[in-house]
Amino acid sequence: MADQKNARVIRKANAFEILNHWVMAISFFTLSATGFAYLFHIAGVVSFFGGPMGMKTVHNYAGLVFAASLILTIFSYLIEALSFSGDDMKWLMKGGGYLSRNAAVPPQGKLNAGQKLVYLMVLAAGAAIAVSGLYLWLAPEVKSRTLSMHFLHNAAFDVYLMIVPFHIYLASIASPGSLRIMINGTVPLEWARKRHAKWAARMT
Repeated sequence: MADQKNARVIRKANAFEILNHWVMAISFFTLSATGFAYLFHIAGVVSFFGGPMGMKTVHNYAGLVFAASLILTIFSYLIEALSFSGDDMKWLMKGGGYLSRNAAVPPQGKLNAGQKLVYLMVLAAGAAIAVSGLYLWLAPEVKSRTLSMHFLHNAAFDVYLMIVPFHIYLASIASPGSLRIMINGTVPLEWARKRHAKWAARMT
């Protein structure tokens, strides 16, 4: 909907989406810090969390927060992420225009094709992290499956290690104006028309 104070600004994220985004981000970085400290015995981090048991407790409960936040994203993004069109395929073929300043890319909806793919990867890898982590927490005595769960947990986390820096780069340096979406939820209308023309047309 158009912002009443400025007709040239439209809302792209509501308060719930912004809050959930930051809850998921903070829980992810907490999990990363505690997980790395556990794997590589980083004494300073272990000490910060009050020792191995305290750090493990923080890791486990941060995992629950992360899992809950991930589930909540489904209500905001899944339907949109699954709605691929011919324009989305053409967008991907042209690399979203990121590889050339003069590339003409097809109009996109609220999420562009790249964002759709990244979200689906985040959802799948996040689900693998959550399920394997919960298993390792609640059923560690089942030795026959513990090794495979550790592998799944770490492999899915490696996917996040590739996605998160890429996401931060695209949401800041590569696409100026994107960061404000997860701060105040709005974008300039002209920015939206350039990057998400189909969605901007519906909103205005």
